[in-house]
Amino acid sequence: MSTAAILSLRQIGISFGDFRALDGVNIDIYPGEVHALLGENGAGKSTLIKVMTGVYQKNQGEMLFAGQSCQPRSSAEAQALGISTVYQEVNLIPTLSVAKNLSLERQPRRFGFINWRAAEQQARDLLARLELDIDVSRPLGSFSIAIQQLIAIARALAVDARVLILDEPTASLDAHEVDVLFRLLRQLRAEGMAIVFVTHFLDQVYALCDRITVLRNGHHIISAPIGELPRLQLVEKMLGRKLDESQAKPVSASHQAKQDNPVLLTVNQLGRRRMLNPLDFTLHQGETVGLAGLLGSGRTETIKLLFGAERADSGALSIDGQPIKIRSPRQAIRLGMGFCPEDRKREGLVLELSVRENLILALQARRGWLHPISEARQLELAEQMIAALGIATPDTEKPVGQLSGGNQQKVILGRWLIAEPRLLILDEPTRGIDVGAHAEIVNLIRTLCERGMALLVVSSELDEVVTFSDRILVMRDRYKVAELSGEQLHPNDIIEAIAS
Repeated sequence: MSTAAILSLRQIGISFGDFRALDGVNIDIYPGEVHALLGENGAGKSTLIKVMTGVYQKNQGEMLFAGQSCQPRSSAEAQALGISTVYQEVNLIPTLSVAKNLSLERQPRRFGFINWRAAEQQARDLLARLELDIDVSRPLGSFSIAIQQLIAIARALAVDARVLILDEPTASLDAHEVDVLFRLLRQLRAEGMAIVFVTHFLDQVYALCDRITVLRNGHHIISAPIGELPRLQLVEKMLGRKLDESQAKPVSASHQAKQDNPVLLTVNQLGRRRMLNPLDFTLHQGETVGLAGLLGSGRTETIKLLFGAERADSGALSIDGQPIKIRSPRQAIRLGMGFCPEDRKREGLVLELSVRENLILALQARRGWLHPISEARQLELAEQMIAALGIATPDTEKPVGQLSGGNQQKVILGRWLIAEPRLLILDEPTRGIDVGAHAEIVNLIRTLCERGMALLVVSSELDEVVTFSDRILVMRDRYKVAELSGEQLHPNDIIEAIAS
């Protein structure tokens, strides 16, 4: 590795209104190394990449390229410097051929005309580095997302790049495709290229990378050679907590008894290629099972496959011992499931509709639109739920988009309480709400379990998931790596399972 950094960022800060996205971030990127950029949701990784590539303009600090101060003001300026980026969402043109995508803005010419034969040969040569042998005359969109991702990487290499930034490049790749990519990246590293590798897969970090930088809440936490940052310490840095000496959560008699309740749901080898490796678990009536793990570990993928929001390609499900197949959320609802998504504004609520209309959506969906609920009954149900959950609204007709985050979350929970599901799936139920509402939601989860409802809850908050869970499934790199219960229900055990 060269002793001089090719790209350095010093005390980088950027704000969006009152929100401080990055605050005093430092990072050095060296030629001939792969540098992992890690952090949980909201850590600032994407913002930092956009500062490096000229998409965002920093408010403070300095950026140096090859020792010279610089400030790219667009992606084109960053590419001219030698900084090339491949984002997780492929930003090529699906209706154009592979060859045309790879030759955009740099088509070979002959006698003043574009030489498409030469462009196709150049495309084949570029893809050969990635061990891709495909028909480059076919439209890009006709290939899988994984192939499109590799083509985007090939395009990034076509420019004279000295720094290659890869944002979640393996998210859509299978094991063989990851191996192909890693062989390429090791070759590029040997040739002296500097590579920034953003990922949530810890196994891949330790298989490929030379150095790690961790961000958390917009702050630079640590940069260190990989040999100086063992997994356990890395997970602690990412989560912002150390293993402590406190005692495990006491195992209550009620938690013990729930293991004797009838099994409501059995999941056997549920999975989907490139999304989730097959996993097994059971869920008893009246039991809360938590799903813990770092961002990208497979938690949300698990519950979306279970609810039919994504289609599984392996596995079997049964409810009360009877085999079932769930191909859509509509089927899941009719089977007695409910789902509260993490992104309540985009996926959970219809912001323009009233509190009343949002509260009765699930019940109406279960009944079917041929059996409408009368307005009088809607009003009665809405008023009952507003009182029961303490939803702060002047009346049932206020648009739900005008409520606070905590009250919006209560509306989603109230919707499912009206529909009376047997299994309620919650994805980050307390994210983005204030402390008072947070405590109310946690208490509501406990109350629902006491009433016999089964819950499957995804949470990034270790103390929170330990508080309300009877068992915890720990996820890492798309696998279930541990199942904790009894005295193991402690943040220490979750951290150790993630890092193992």
